[in-house]
Amino acid sequence: MTRVIHTGDTHVGYQQYNSPERRADFRRAFDAVIDDAIDADVDAVVHAGDLFHDRRPELQDLMAVLSALRRLDDAGIPFLAVVGNHEATRTGEWLDLFQETELATRLDDSPVPVGDVAFYGLDWVPESRRPELEYAFADHDATHAALVSHGLFTPFDFGEWDSETVLAEADVAFDAMLLGDNHAPDTAAVDGTWVTYCGSTERASASERDARGYNLITFDEGGVDIRRRSLDTRPFVFVSVELAPGEGLERVREQVRQHDLANAVCIVEITGEGEPVTPAAVEEAATEEGALIVRVTDRREMTEESDLGVTFADPDEAVRERVAELGLSTAARGIDETVRESKTADSNVREVVNERVSELLEEEPDAFTAAEDAGADDQRTSDGEQATDRPEEAPLLAESSDDDEAVTEPANDDTQGTMEEFR
Repeated sequence: MTRVIHTGDTHVGYQQYNSPERRADFRRAFDAVIDDAIDADVDAVVHAGDLFHDRRPELQDLMAVLSALRRLDDAGIPFLAVVGNHEATRTGEWLDLFQETELATRLDDSPVPVGDVAFYGLDWVPESRRPELEYAFADHDATHAALVSHGLFTPFDFGEWDSETVLAEADVAFDAMLLGDNHAPDTAAVDGTWVTYCGSTERASASERDARGYNLITFDEGGVDIRRRSLDTRPFVFVSVELAPGEGLERVREQVRQHDLANAVCIVEITGEGEPVTPAAVEEAATEEGALIVRVTDRREMTEESDLGVTFADPDEAVRERVAELGLSTAARGIDETVRESKTADSNVREVVNERVSELLEEEPDAFTAAEDAGADDQRTSDGEQATDRPEEAPLLAESSDDDEAVTEPANDDTQGTMEEFR
Protein backbone atom coordinates (compact mmCIF):
# COMPACT_ATOMS: atom_id res chain seq x y z
CA MET A 1 0.00 0.00 0.00
CA THR A 2 1.22 3.51 -0.86
CA ARG A 3 -0.35 6.71 0.51
CA VAL A 4 0.44 10.14 -0.87
CA ILE A 5 -0.84 13.66 -0.45
CA HIS A 6 -1.85 15.17 -3.78
CA THR A 7 -1.71 18.96 -3.60
CA GLY A 8 -1.17 21.86 -5.98
CA ASP A 9 -1.97 25.48 -6.80
CA THR A 10 -0.42 26.67 -3.56
CA HIS A 11 0.51 29.99 -5.23
CA VAL A 12 3.06 30.93 -2.60
CA GLY A 13 3.86 34.62 -2.98
CA TYR A 14 0.41 35.77 -4.08
CA GLN A 15 -0.32 39.11 -2.42
CA GLN A 16 -4.05 38.95 -2.87
CA TYR A 17 -5.89 42.27 -2.52
CA ASN A 18 -2.43 43.84 -2.15
CA SER A 19 -2.48 42.52 1.42
CA PRO A 20 0.72 41.28 3.10
CA GLU A 21 -1.50 39.26 5.46
CA ARG A 22 -3.07 37.40 2.56
CA ARG A 23 0.36 36.74 1.11
CA ALA A 24 1.37 35.16 4.42
CA ASP A 25 -1.84 33.09 4.33
CA PHE A 26 -0.67 31.35 1.14
CA ARG A 27 2.62 30.47 2.84
CA ARG A 28 0.79 29.16 5.90
CA ALA A 29 -1.48 26.97 3.77
CA PHE A 30 1.52 25.31 2.13
CA ASP A 31 3.08 24.80 5.57
CA ALA A 32 -0.17 23.19 6.75
CA VAL A 33 -0.04 20.62 3.94
CA ILE A 34 3.54 19.74 4.88
CA ASP A 35 2.57 19.50 8.56
CA ASP A 36 -0.28 17.11 7.69
CA ALA A 37 2.05 15.01 5.54
CA ILE A 38 4.52 14.62 8.41
CA ASP A 39 1.80 13.93 10.99
CA ALA A 40 0.18 11.30 8.76
CA ASP A 41 3.57 9.82 7.77
CA VAL A 42 2.56 9.57 4.12
CA ASP A 43 4.91 8.04 1.56
CA ALA A 44 5.21 11.22 -0.55
CA VAL A 45 3.82 14.68 -1.22
CA VAL A 46 2.90 15.09 -4.89
CA HIS A 47 2.54 18.69 -6.08
CA ALA A 48 0.67 19.28 -9.35
CA GLY A 49 2.09 22.69 -10.26
CA ASP A 50 1.91 26.41 -9.42
CA LEU A 51 3.92 26.02 -6.24
CA PHE A 52 4.69 29.74 -6.63
CA HIS A 53 2.35 32.41 -7.90
CA ASP A 54 4.80 33.89 -10.40
CA ARG A 55 8.12 33.32 -12.10
CA ARG A 56 10.08 35.58 -9.76
CA PRO A 57 9.19 34.66 -6.18
CA GLU A 58 10.64 36.97 -3.58
CA LEU A 59 13.21 35.86 -1.04
CA GLN A 60 10.84 35.49 1.91
CA ASP A 61 8.61 33.19 -0.14
CA LEU A 62 11.54 31.13 -1.38
CA MET A 63 12.87 30.78 2.16
CA ALA A 64 9.45 29.70 3.44
CA VAL A 65 9.19 26.95 0.82
CA LEU A 66 12.77 25.82 1.44
CA SER A 67 12.08 25.61 5.16
CA ALA A 68 8.97 23.50 4.59
CA LEU A 69 10.79 21.18 2.18
CA ARG A 70 13.63 20.72 4.67
CA ARG A 71 11.13 19.66 7.34
CA LEU A 72 9.62 17.19 4.89
CA ASP A 73 13.06 15.86 3.97
CA ASP A 74 13.99 15.48 7.64
CA ALA A 75 10.88 13.31 8.01
CA GLY A 76 12.04 11.13 5.11
CA ILE A 77 9.11 12.07 2.88
CA PRO A 78 9.92 12.84 -0.79
CA PHE A 79 8.44 15.88 -2.55
CA LEU A 80 7.53 15.15 -6.18
CA ALA A 81 6.33 17.97 -8.43
CA VAL A 82 5.72 19.37 -11.90
CA VAL A 83 5.89 22.94 -13.20
CA GLY A 84 2.70 24.98 -13.59
CA ASN A 85 1.89 27.86 -15.91
CA HIS A 86 2.37 30.55 -13.24
CA GLU A 87 5.97 29.56 -12.54
CA ALA A 88 7.12 28.28 -15.94
CA THR A 89 10.11 30.14 -17.39
CA ARG A 90 12.12 29.96 -20.58
CA THR A 91 15.29 29.05 -18.69
CA GLY A 92 15.62 27.17 -15.38
CA GLU A 93 12.82 26.46 -12.94
CA TRP A 94 12.91 26.91 -9.19
CA LEU A 95 11.93 23.26 -8.97
CA ASP A 96 15.27 22.41 -10.61
CA LEU A 97 17.07 24.27 -7.82
CA PHE A 98 15.15 22.33 -5.18
CA GLN A 99 16.07 19.12 -7.00
CA GLU A 100 19.76 20.09 -7.06
CA THR A 101 19.61 20.53 -3.29
CA GLU A 102 17.92 17.10 -3.03
CA LEU A 103 14.80 18.59 -1.47
CA ALA A 104 12.50 17.76 -4.39
CA THR A 105 12.16 15.63 -7.50
CA ARG A 106 10.94 17.11 -10.75
CA LEU A 107 8.77 14.47 -12.40
CA ASP A 108 9.13 13.77 -16.11
CA ASP A 109 8.80 10.87 -18.58
CA SER A 110 10.89 8.52 -16.43
CA PRO A 111 9.32 6.65 -13.51
CA VAL A 112 9.99 7.73 -9.94
CA PRO A 113 9.09 4.77 -7.70
CA VAL A 114 7.47 5.39 -4.33
CA GLY A 115 6.34 2.19 -2.65
CA ASP A 116 4.42 0.23 -5.26
CA VAL A 117 3.63 3.27 -7.45
CA ALA A 118 5.62 4.71 -10.37
CA PHE A 119 5.08 8.48 -10.66
CA TYR A 120 5.53 10.38 -13.93
CA GLY A 121 5.25 14.09 -14.70
CA LEU A 122 3.99 16.29 -17.51
CA ASP A 123 4.65 20.00 -16.96
CA TRP A 124 2.20 22.62 -18.17
CA VAL A 125 2.47 22.92 -21.95
CA PRO A 126 1.09 25.88 -23.98
CA GLU A 127 -2.00 24.89 -25.94
CA SER A 128 -0.31 25.66 -29.26
CA ARG A 129 2.38 23.05 -28.56
CA ARG A 130 0.20 20.21 -27.37
CA PRO A 131 -0.56 18.70 -30.81
CA GLU A 132 3.13 17.80 -31.20
CA LEU A 133 3.30 15.91 -27.88
CA GLU A 134 3.91 12.17 -28.15
CA TYR A 135 3.19 11.15 -24.54
CA ALA A 136 6.14 8.75 -24.55
CA PHE A 137 6.96 7.43 -21.08
CA ALA A 138 9.60 4.95 -20.01
CA ASP A 139 8.60 1.50 -18.74
CA HIS A 140 8.26 0.68 -15.05
CA ASP A 141 7.92 -2.46 -12.96
CA ALA A 142 5.68 -1.07 -10.19
CA THR A 143 2.19 -2.31 -9.39
CA HIS A 144 0.60 1.08 -10.13
CA ALA A 145 1.40 4.14 -12.22
CA ALA A 146 0.27 7.76 -11.84
CA LEU A 147 0.73 10.78 -14.10
CA VAL A 148 1.03 14.21 -12.46
CA SER A 149 0.27 17.21 -14.67
CA HIS A 150 -0.92 20.83 -14.76
CA GLY A 151 -3.59 22.12 -17.12
CA LEU A 152 -7.33 22.35 -17.72
CA PHE A 153 -8.24 18.82 -18.75
CA THR A 154 -11.47 17.30 -19.99
CA PRO A 155 -13.97 16.02 -18.92
CA PHE A 156 -14.11 18.90 -16.44
CA ASP A 157 -15.60 22.33 -17.12
CA PHE A 158 -13.37 24.63 -19.17
CA GLY A 159 -11.29 21.63 -20.24
CA GLU A 160 -9.02 22.39 -23.19
CA TRP A 161 -6.61 19.46 -22.90
CA ASP A 162 -8.10 16.06 -23.75
CA SER A 163 -7.41 13.55 -20.97
CA GLU A 164 -8.71 10.70 -23.16
CA THR A 165 -6.04 11.48 -25.75
CA VAL A 166 -3.31 11.54 -23.10
CA LEU A 167 -4.39 8.20 -21.67
CA ALA A 168 -4.89 6.56 -25.06
CA GLU A 169 -1.57 7.69 -26.55
CA ALA A 170 0.59 7.23 -23.46
CA ASP A 171 3.06 4.33 -23.50
CA VAL A 172 2.15 3.59 -19.87
CA ALA A 173 -1.22 2.45 -18.54
CA PHE A 174 -1.95 4.94 -15.76
CA ASP A 175 -4.14 4.14 -12.78
CA ALA A 176 -4.56 7.84 -11.99
CA MET A 177 -3.95 11.35 -13.32
CA LEU A 178 -3.21 13.77 -10.47
CA LEU A 179 -3.88 17.27 -11.76
CA GLY A 180 -3.45 20.93 -10.90
CA ASP A 181 -4.60 24.26 -12.45
CA ASN A 182 -8.31 24.04 -11.75
CA HIS A 183 -8.82 25.43 -8.26
CA ALA A 184 -12.00 23.39 -7.81
CA PRO A 185 -11.45 19.85 -6.49
CA ASP A 186 -13.13 17.27 -8.66
CA THR A 187 -12.79 13.65 -9.73
CA ALA A 188 -13.97 11.59 -12.69
CA ALA A 189 -13.30 8.21 -14.28
CA VAL A 190 -11.93 8.32 -17.83
CA ASP A 191 -11.53 5.00 -19.62
CA GLY A 192 -11.09 3.21 -16.30
CA THR A 193 -8.56 5.72 -14.92
CA TRP A 194 -9.09 8.15 -12.07
CA VAL A 195 -8.62 11.77 -13.18
CA THR A 196 -8.63 14.09 -10.19
CA TYR A 197 -8.02 17.73 -9.25
CA CYS A 198 -6.90 18.49 -5.72
CA GLY A 199 -8.00 22.14 -5.81
CA SER A 200 -6.09 25.08 -4.39
CA THR A 201 -4.88 25.41 -0.81
CA GLU A 202 -6.04 29.04 -0.43
CA ARG A 203 -8.81 31.08 -2.03
CA ALA A 204 -7.30 32.93 -4.98
CA SER A 205 -10.70 34.39 -5.86
CA ALA A 206 -13.94 35.29 -4.13
CA SER A 207 -15.62 32.75 -6.41
CA GLU A 208 -13.80 29.95 -4.58
CA ARG A 209 -16.32 29.61 -1.76
CA ASP A 210 -15.84 25.98 -0.77
CA ALA A 211 -13.26 24.89 1.80
CA ARG A 212 -9.70 24.61 0.52
CA GLY A 213 -7.70 21.41 0.90
CA TYR A 214 -5.94 18.52 -0.82
CA ASN A 215 -6.38 14.85 -1.75
CA LEU A 216 -5.18 11.88 0.25
CA ILE A 217 -4.69 9.05 -2.22
CA THR A 218 -4.08 5.39 -1.43
CA PHE A 219 -2.85 2.85 -3.97
CA ASP A 220 -3.33 -0.78 -2.91
CA GLU A 221 -4.56 -4.14 -4.15
CA GLY A 222 -8.10 -2.80 -4.29
CA GLY A 223 -7.12 -0.05 -6.74
CA VAL A 224 -7.06 3.68 -6.10
CA ASP A 225 -8.86 5.38 -3.22
CA ILE A 226 -9.21 9.18 -3.24
CA ARG A 227 -10.32 11.15 -0.21
CA ARG A 228 -10.66 14.85 0.42
CA ARG A 229 -9.16 16.66 3.40
CA SER A 230 -9.80 20.31 4.23
CA LEU A 231 -7.42 22.97 5.47
CA ASP A 232 -8.14 25.56 8.13
CA THR A 233 -7.68 28.75 6.12
CA ARG A 234 -8.68 32.37 6.67
CA PRO A 235 -12.48 32.65 6.48
CA PHE A 236 -14.20 34.38 3.60
CA VAL A 237 -17.56 35.77 4.68
CA PHE A 238 -20.11 36.50 1.96
CA VAL A 239 -22.80 39.04 2.81
CA SER A 240 -25.63 39.43 0.30
CA VAL A 241 -27.98 42.36 0.86
CA GLU A 242 -31.12 43.05 -1.18
CA LEU A 243 -32.32 46.57 -0.46
CA ALA A 244 -36.02 47.29 -0.61
CA PRO A 245 -37.20 50.77 -1.67
CA GLY A 246 -36.23 53.27 1.00
CA GLU A 247 -33.54 51.05 2.52
CA GLY A 248 -29.87 52.00 2.36
CA LEU A 249 -26.65 52.00 4.35
CA GLU A 250 -28.22 51.21 7.72
CA ARG A 251 -29.77 48.04 6.29
CA VAL A 252 -26.38 46.99 4.91
CA ARG A 253 -24.75 47.71 8.28
CA GLU A 254 -27.39 45.59 9.98
CA GLN A 255 -26.68 42.63 7.69
CA VAL A 256 -22.92 43.00 8.10
CA ARG A 257 -23.22 42.98 11.91
CA GLN A 258 -24.96 39.59 11.80
CA HIS A 259 -21.76 37.87 10.71
CA ASP A 260 -18.58 36.99 12.59
CA LEU A 261 -16.02 39.00 10.63
CA ALA A 262 -13.05 38.68 12.98
CA ASN A 263 -9.92 38.56 10.77
CA ALA A 264 -12.04 37.54 7.79
CA VAL A 265 -12.14 38.59 4.16
CA CYS A 266 -15.61 40.08 3.81
CA ILE A 267 -17.31 40.12 0.40
CA VAL A 268 -20.46 42.28 0.33
CA GLU A 269 -22.85 42.17 -2.62
CA ILE A 270 -25.71 44.68 -2.83
CA THR A 271 -28.81 44.26 -5.00
CA GLY A 272 -32.39 45.55 -4.94
CA GLU A 273 -34.06 48.92 -5.37
CA GLY A 274 -32.94 50.79 -2.28
CA GLU A 275 -31.02 54.01 -1.86
CA PRO A 276 -27.47 54.57 -3.12
CA VAL A 277 -24.79 53.20 -0.81
CA THR A 278 -21.20 54.36 -0.71
CA PRO A 279 -18.80 51.36 -0.81
CA ALA A 280 -16.42 53.18 1.55
CA ALA A 281 -19.12 53.38 4.20
CA VAL A 282 -19.78 49.64 3.91
CA GLU A 283 -16.05 48.91 4.16
CA GLU A 284 -15.87 51.03 7.30
CA ALA A 285 -18.79 49.14 8.85
CA ALA A 286 -17.24 45.73 8.14
CA THR A 287 -13.83 46.85 9.36
CA GLU A 288 -15.41 47.96 12.64
CA GLU A 289 -16.66 44.38 13.02
CA GLY A 290 -13.09 43.09 12.72
CA ALA A 291 -12.80 42.24 9.01
CA LEU A 292 -9.26 42.13 7.65
CA ILE A 293 -10.27 42.98 4.07
CA VAL A 294 -13.58 44.21 2.66
CA ARG A 295 -14.72 44.15 -0.95
CA VAL A 296 -18.06 45.68 -1.96
CA THR A 297 -19.95 45.07 -5.21
CA ASP A 298 -23.11 47.07 -5.82
CA ARG A 299 -24.86 45.38 -8.73
CA ARG A 300 -27.78 47.77 -9.02
CA GLU A 301 -28.55 49.91 -12.03
CA MET A 302 -28.34 53.07 -9.95
CA THR A 303 -24.57 52.77 -9.51
CA GLU A 304 -22.48 55.26 -11.43
CA GLU A 305 -21.73 54.14 -14.98
CA SER A 306 -19.24 55.33 -17.50
CA ASP A 307 -19.86 55.77 -21.23
CA LEU A 308 -18.58 52.20 -21.60
CA GLY A 309 -21.36 50.87 -19.38
CA VAL A 310 -19.00 49.81 -16.59
CA THR A 311 -20.15 50.07 -12.99
CA PHE A 312 -17.61 51.44 -10.54
CA ALA A 313 -19.06 50.34 -7.20
CA ASP A 314 -16.10 47.94 -7.09
CA PRO A 315 -13.35 49.38 -9.34
CA ASP A 316 -11.28 46.17 -9.36
CA GLU A 317 -14.28 44.11 -10.43
CA ALA A 318 -15.23 46.73 -13.01
CA VAL A 319 -11.82 46.56 -14.66
CA ARG A 320 -11.79 42.75 -14.61
CA GLU A 321 -15.20 42.58 -16.25
CA ARG A 322 -14.23 45.09 -18.92
CA VAL A 323 -10.96 43.27 -19.69
CA ALA A 324 -12.82 39.96 -19.95
CA GLU A 325 -15.20 41.47 -22.51
CA LEU A 326 -12.39 42.61 -24.81
CA GLY A 327 -11.49 39.14 -26.09
CA LEU A 328 -7.79 39.77 -25.55
CA SER A 329 -5.10 37.30 -26.50
CA THR A 330 -3.32 35.17 -23.90
CA ALA A 331 -0.29 37.46 -24.19
CA ALA A 332 -2.37 40.60 -23.72
CA ARG A 333 -4.08 39.20 -20.63
CA GLY A 334 -0.70 38.28 -19.15
CA ILE A 335 0.64 41.78 -19.77
CA ASP A 336 -2.49 43.28 -18.22
CA GLU A 337 -1.92 41.14 -15.13
CA THR A 338 1.72 42.25 -14.88
CA VAL A 339 0.90 45.94 -15.24
CA ARG A 340 -2.27 46.07 -13.16
CA GLU A 341 -2.29 43.28 -10.59
CA SER A 342 1.15 41.82 -9.90
CA LYS A 343 3.52 42.98 -7.19
CA THR A 344 6.07 44.04 -9.82
CA ALA A 345 7.49 47.44 -8.90
CA ASP A 346 6.55 50.25 -11.28
CA SER A 347 10.19 50.78 -12.16
CA ASN A 348 10.49 47.13 -13.27
CA VAL A 349 7.26 46.75 -15.23
CA ARG A 350 8.84 47.62 -18.61
CA GLU A 351 11.62 45.05 -18.11
CA VAL A 352 9.22 42.31 -16.99
CA VAL A 353 6.81 42.95 -19.88
CA ASN A 354 9.64 42.96 -22.44
CA GLU A 355 10.97 39.69 -21.07
CA ARG A 356 7.55 38.05 -21.10
CA VAL A 357 6.78 39.18 -24.66
CA SER A 358 10.15 37.83 -25.84
CA GLU A 359 9.42 34.47 -24.20
CA LEU A 360 6.00 34.22 -25.83
CA LEU A 361 7.30 35.20 -29.26
CA GLU A 362 9.85 32.41 -29.06
CA GLU A 363 7.82 29.71 -27.33
CA GLU A 364 4.13 30.41 -27.98
CA PRO A 365 3.46 32.76 -30.92
CA ASP A 366 -0.21 31.73 -30.91
CA ALA A 367 -0.53 33.53 -27.58
CA PHE A 368 -0.83 36.78 -29.53
CA THR A 369 -3.99 35.60 -31.29
CA ALA A 370 -7.10 37.32 -29.96
CA ALA A 371 -9.49 35.09 -28.07
CA GLU A 372 -12.45 33.96 -30.17
CA ASP A 373 -14.68 33.46 -27.18
CA ALA A 374 -14.20 35.96 -24.37
CA GLY A 375 -17.09 34.42 -22.47
CA ALA A 376 -15.01 31.48 -21.32
CA ASP A 377 -12.50 33.85 -19.78
CA ASP A 378 -15.23 35.39 -17.64
CA GLN A 379 -15.16 32.20 -15.58
CA ARG A 380 -11.51 32.70 -14.63
CA THR A 381 -10.33 34.61 -11.62
CA SER A 382 -8.43 37.87 -11.86
CA ASP A 383 -5.07 36.17 -11.59
CA GLY A 384 -5.75 33.85 -14.49
CA GLU A 385 -6.73 30.81 -12.44
CA GLN A 386 -9.82 28.71 -12.86
CA ALA A 387 -12.84 29.74 -10.82
CA THR A 388 -14.49 27.16 -8.60
CA ASP A 389 -18.20 27.89 -9.00
CA ARG A 390 -18.77 24.57 -10.70
CA PRO A 391 -21.61 22.12 -10.12
CA GLU A 392 -21.14 19.65 -7.30
CA GLU A 393 -23.52 16.95 -8.57
CA ALA A 394 -20.80 14.51 -9.69
CA PRO A 395 -21.29 11.01 -8.25
CA LEU A 396 -19.20 9.90 -5.33
CA LEU A 397 -16.26 7.86 -6.60
CA ALA A 398 -14.56 6.75 -3.41
CA GLU A 399 -15.44 5.31 -0.08
CA SER A 400 -15.86 7.71 2.83
CA SER A 401 -14.73 7.34 6.44
CA ASP A 402 -15.42 9.03 9.74
CA ASP A 403 -12.32 11.23 9.61
CA ASP A 404 -11.86 11.80 5.88
CA GLU A 405 -14.05 13.86 3.61
CA ALA A 406 -15.20 12.01 0.51
CA VAL A 407 -14.10 13.00 -2.97
CA THR A 408 -17.39 14.69 -3.82
CA GLU A 409 -20.31 15.76 -1.71
CA PRO A 410 -22.92 15.02 -0.56
CA ALA A 411 -21.96 11.50 0.51
CA ASN A 412 -24.33 8.76 -0.56
CA ASP A 413 -23.75 5.21 0.65
CA ASP A 414 -25.58 3.85 -2.39
CA THR A 415 -23.01 5.32 -4.76
CA GLN A 416 -19.81 4.61 -2.88
CA GLY A 417 -17.21 2.29 -4.33
CA THR A 418 -13.60 1.81 -5.31
CA MET A 419 -12.28 2.00 -8.85
CA GLU A 420 -12.36 -1.79 -9.17
CA GLU A 421 -16.07 -1.75 -8.35
CA PHE A 422 -16.64 1.12 -10.76
CA ARG A 423 -15.09 -0.87 -13.58
